Amino acid sequence: MPETPRSARVPVAVTALATLAALLAVSPRYGYHRDELYFRLLGEHPALGYFDTPPLTPMIARVSIGLFGDGVTALRVLPALSAALVVVLTALLARELGGGRTARIVAAAGVATTTLVLVAGHTLLTLSADLPLWVAAILFCVRALRGDGRWWLAVGAVAGVATYNRQLVVLLLVAVGVGVLAVGPRDVLRDRRLWLGVLVALVLAAPNLVYQATHGWPQLQMAAALEADDGAENRVMFVPLQILLLGPVQAVLQVAGFVRLWREPRLRCLALAYPVACALVLYSGGRADYVAGLLVLLFAAGCGPAERWMTGAGRTAERAAGRPAEETAERAAGRATERPPGRAGRRALLGGFLAAGALVSAVVALPVVPSASLEGTPVAALNEVARESVGWPEFAARVAAVVRDLLPADRARTVLLTENYGEAGALTRYARRYGLPAVYSGHNELYRYGPPPASARVAVVVTDDPAGYARSFASCERHGRIDNGVGLSNEEQHLPILVCRDPVAPWDRLWPQARHYS
Repeated sequence: MPETPRSARVPVAVTALATLAALLAVSPRYGYHRDELYFRLLGEHPALGYFDTPPLTPMIARVSIGLFGDGVTALRVLPALSAALVVVLTALLARELGGGRTARIVAAAGVATTTLVLVAGHTLLTLSADLPLWVAAILFCVRALRGDGRWWLAVGAVAGVATYNRQLVVLLLVAVGVGVLAVGPRDVLRDRRLWLGVLVALVLAAPNLVYQATHGWPQLQMAAALEADDGAENRVMFVPLQILLLGPVQAVLQVAGFVRLWREPRLRCLALAYPVACALVLYSGGRADYVAGLLVLLFAAGCGPAERWMTGAGRTAERAAGRPAEETAERAAGRATERPPGRAGRRALLGGFLAAGALVSAVVALPVVPSASLEGTPVAALNEVARESVGWPEFAARVAAVVRDLLPADRARTVLLTENYGEAGALTRYARRYGLPAVYSGHNELYRYGPPPASARVAVVVTDDPAGYARSFASCERHGRIDNGVGLSNEEQHLPILVCRDPVAPWDRLWPQARHYS
């Protein structure tokens, strides 16, 4: 589509760069999220895959540390770049769906200030890479469905790459496929380029699929474990989060976007893909953000109708359609520079609502509230990422203090045991600073890095199940509790620290009892 003299390129680029700058500016605040600590730890053990995640995000962590240093901001450079990319891709989607300059600007600004994009851009999560990959695949789907079958190859390439981050992209492909079969356009099924795209996806994803097949399909085991642990809560929160992930104003535009897609026969399958994907996620007990890419599509599609509403173009066209051609032509010159009635007010209204939503999203999604003031605020209740990004240096310092209090003979044969990957990642990250012994955990992929050596006779443990460890050791004593220093009620706060001596059986026999998934 040729650019008009009043191109949206500059405003969109400025929005993307402003998003990038803002995310990098706040990146050092609070600290590592538990997932970042885990990906940093996995990145130290490069592999084709891991029990609970494909290799892309851990590799991003490793590359980021190599390029930018071993710090919080280093891990967050690429997520911030991904968020900026989502801004550009959303504007391109709005353009592809017929939106003019205003629609593209609204699409860019509206998505840049959502809780979804700000969280994904602030913290290294699997969502950080998944979101731009989904939006790119959807953009290419739109182009392919409209008749340019060459874009099916691009869809296949993006989908194949996305499997190295999460296999969740299969959800998108299945939902779109169901939409095509149900409401068309079925002629795309006769396009050999579609099947070449499928072949490209399979070839690119083949090493990942081989890893899964040869390791007992661990992603399916993880999905079952997550459904058992969080499925009920995810189902309860699914619908509210469909509104909150992008925001209430964006949700209104999503409704308009659904209608707009449904009215174009060749894109109707994309409208249907959203409820199909939602049904599959609800059935499996998955999280609301699993369909985030389709939410972005609906929002981008709704920006065109929003533009026409703001400019009054739809009503102007309707009035013109009822007039004689001579009258229409006669009034055209006089109305060429006339502002349609209420246009400024409608622009201000939508802009004001988006600005208010942006302010709320920034406070909820970014580390704006001081960590010492988080407890008891809506931010702590709504944003798990914020809660779990506070207190990790203090966590390591508390464990280190217990280790220092041990007799020298005990320290020489001590290991650290943790119950989750966040704790293991934190102790590994600060091991050099505090002179900590080796860290072991039975959680997810970390189980494969154990058991501890036979020479280990003392274990320092942070746990919410002291009685369980008492059964595995001759003695266990409490030596203080975890305190994150700001009183925030996160997962580790106030957990007891145990010193356990003399395991009752060899480690290789005890280790299977430590294995757990979540």
